[in-house]
Order: sequence, then C-alpha cells, then structure tokens
Amino acid sequence: MSSDFEAYEQDFGTITAEVTNKIGRIPKLSGEEKTQLVLNVDKQLEEVRELLEQMDLEVREIPVQSRAMYNSRLKSYKQEVEKLEKDFKRSRIAYSDEVRNELLGDDVSSSENQLIKLREERAHLLDNTERLERSSRRLEAGYQIAVETEQVGQEILANLHTDREKIQRARERLRETDANLGKSSRILTGMLRRIIQNRVLVFVLGAFILLTIILAIYFNLRGH
Repeated sequence: MSSDFEAYEQDFGTITAEVTNKIGRIPKLSGEEKTQLVLNVDKQLEEVRELLEQMDLEVREIPVQSRAMYNSRLKSYKQEVEKLEKDFKRSRIAYSDEVRNELLGDDVSSSENQLIKLREERAHLLDNTERLERSSRRLEAGYQIAVETEQVGQEILANLHTDREKIQRARERLRETDANLGKSSRILTGMLRRIIQNRVLVFVLGAFILLTIILAIYFNLRGH
C-alpha cells in the first residue's frame, strides 16, 4: 500500500511543480492565451485534488503503527494545495507591468488607478466568497449537529416512554399484590375466627360432658 502512496506522491510533485510554474506565468499573459492557461491550471488542480483523495484512501489502508507518518505527509500536501489555489486566484486578477501598459495605452496613470481599484474589488469579492464558503461549511456542520442532537433527544424520549411504561406496569403489579395480600389477610382472619369458635365449642361441649358424668356419679351414689 505504501508503494502506491509514494507513486501518488511522485505524480503530485510533478503536477504541482507544473502548476506553480504556470501560475507564475498567468499575470504576464492576456486575452485568449491567458484564458487557456487558466483553464489548464484549473484542470491540473482538479487532478491534484483527485490525487489527494487517492492518497487519503491509501493512508486508511496502511497499518495503524505506520499511519501517523503518512497522515503528516498528506496534511502537508493538502496545505500546499490550499496555498496553490490561493495563488491561482490572485494570479487570475493580476497583471505584469508589460501587460498592464499594453492594456492601458497612453493613459497609464488614471487607468492604472482604475485597474488597481478593480483588482482590489475582485480580491475583496474573492475574500467574501471564501468567507461565505467557510460560513456555509460551518452552517452545514451546525445543521448536522442539530440533526444528531434531535436524534439523541428522540432516543432519550423513547427510552423515557419505555421506562414510564415499565414503572406503570410495576405499579399495577404492586396494586395487584396489595389486593392479593388483603384477600389473604381476610381469609386468614376468617380461618382464625373459626378456629377460636371451634375451640370454644369443644370447651363448652367438654364441660357439659364432664358435668353430666359428675351428676350421673352423684345420683348413682345417692341411690345406694
């Protein structure tokens, strides 16, 4: 996998060197020639971005113990591409002294001021565009966080709903248990009452039999 990464590195170095050279030539050109060179550089920058994507995929396949070194190299390449893109944007609105004089003709002073003003406005517009892009990325990240937060909230609400149902079922079982305990208590109370009644009845019956025996013995002795 590292051999593939190094092959991409070689292609990256070759193309970025060509791009750097062409970016330096852009301000010296004008008209159709400049337009063609700008299109060519834009195409090569797209190729460079694709190479970065390929290198990023290769790094993910590299063993973890060796990945840090390649990640560091890939990060430096990304920073280099960002610098090239900024230089490319500036070169598209820049002109060399020769081209500026050719475009302005005799009225160099006033036209030069207008050109400087136009260049400043374009640079300002590019800066605003970059800020808008960064703001857009931040908004997208914020939206993603909001979506994830909403999903987490929904999961929490679902869990709370499930816990509430469990608590309600536990309360219902507790009420049923209390009702069963009440029934059992009433049954035990009735059984205890009957036991006491039976014992009293046995005691009265025993006393009655004992009294009958005593009276029978008494009358029997008295008859003799």
